[in-house]
Formats: sequence, C-alpha cells, structure tokens
Amino acid sequence: MATISMARIVPIIVSKLIILSTILSPLAIIHASKENQGFVRTLDRNLHGFKKEKLTHFRVYWHDIYSAPNPTAMPIVRPPSNTSATLFGSISMIDDPLTEKQELSSKLIGRAQGFYGSAGQEETALLMAMNFVFLEGKYNGSTISILGRNSVFSKVREMPVIGGSGLFRFARGYAQANTCSFNAKTGDAVVEYNVYVLHY
Repeated sequence: MATISMARIVPIIVSKLIILSTILSPLAIIHASKENQGFVRTLDRNLHGFKKEKLTHFRVYWHDIYSAPNPTAMPIVRPPSNTSATLFGSISMIDDPLTEKQELSSKLIGRAQGFYGSAGQEETALLMAMNFVFLEGKYNGSTISILGRNSVFSKVREMPVIGGSGLFRFARGYAQANTCSFNAKTGDAVVEYNVYVLHY
C-alpha cells in the first residue's frame, strides 16, 4: 500500500514543480532585464540611423588673429615665467574663422572654438582643444572635436579627432595641420587643416 501511494505522489510533486518553474522562470528573466536596463542597455544601432560608416575629408584654413581690432584669439593666461622661450603655461581662447581658401576674405565654412596652451618647456608644443563648428551646407550646426599635441614648428602635425555632434556623432579620425603663414611680431597665423573623419 505504501509503495502504491508513493508511486502516485511522486508524479504529482514532479508535475507541480515543473509548473512552478515554468511560472517563475519568465519572472526571473523580466526581473533581470529590468535590472540591466536600470542605467545601461544594449541598443540596435540600425534603429538609431547608424547603418554604414563613411570617410569624409575636409580641407579648411584656420585663421588665428591677435592683431585685429576684434581679435579671434585672446590670451587668458600669461606665462608664469618671463624667461620661458616656449611661453610655457600660457593659454589662449579662440574663435577662429575656418575658410574655404587661404585668404581670410574667402568663403566662411565654420569656426574653430576652444583653447590652446603651451605644454612644452623645451619645445614649442601646444595642447589643442577645439571644436570645428560648421556653418555651411548640410553640415551646418554639426561639430568635430579635436584634442591633441601640436608641435607648431614641425611641417605637418597630426592630432586626433575624438568625437563630434550632429552629423558627426560617434566621429573619429585625425587632423593634419600645416602652417601657411605666421607673423612672429603679431602672433597671427594661417594654418591649413586636412581633417579625415569616420562617421555615420
């Protein structure tokens, strides 16, 4: 009699356990997914319009002007030491025109807004932190962010593109700077920038 009772009870217990696990498993998954989505979640980039990356090349001319009645470059921190040949520690804020050609009177493409500081004690090397803000065509309102070392007396300097906004979200790439002219008395300079950007 005891054997027959156990034979009947065991299948009932097993079936109830199966039903219970079937009910609880989705709840556990829902709970886990809610925890994962609390502050971070994985997204499908295709749903956000990031389908195919493309490489774009921009060539613009950067006009750094100290001497005009309305200068586009302004010293905000003077070098702590008057004896520094590299002006180590000095910082300038900029809102420099970016033009299509080398002449300042040529078509305005955008502006370089940010700052640079002298970061070299023995070599004239600047830390550049600036946004190229585009004002022309389909890129109007979009920006490219550049952050890097600029060894100003080298023929060609390379700096990373670390991001962007608008049509340049998730941008990455590099910028090459080549000085076209520099006035040692006024500090005015014209620099050609070739920017290569991967973006969506």
